[in-house]
Amino acid sequence: MKEAEQRYPRISQYSFDKGDYSKENVIELNKHLDKVVLPKKGRCNQEEKAGQESDIFAEARRQHSGVEACINSLEVRGLNRWLSYGRDECERHVALSIVATHLHRIGLLLQELARPRPDERRKSQRLAA
Repeated sequence: MKEAEQRYPRISQYSFDKGDYSKENVIELNKHLDKVVLPKKGRCNQEEKAGQESDIFAEARRQHSGVEACINSLEVRGLNRWLSYGRDECERHVALSIVATHLHRIGLLLQELARPRPDERRKSQRLAA
């Protein structure tokens, strides 16, 4: 936690998966952060349930899902297999995976632009008939 605070002083919130919950983790994280998003597996007491049903908690969980989706996208494009050794190789490998993800996104956008819109399809069908 201390190292993360030194590297990223503006961070006020962390989000975790359900498997990371423990009372000790909650206590320690509350000392350092404004908002702790640490969902609990299984049954929650009333206090925990109220915390997990708050708007702040719900918004952070949605953001967490978005981050997980981005991580999955990177894994699909090369970060799931680690063939590089050393810091320089690691940084290059991550950068290439990010470039691959961005190229894929650009390709999807170009395909969408090239696809005729529903109104244009109807007009071309009427002209052909």
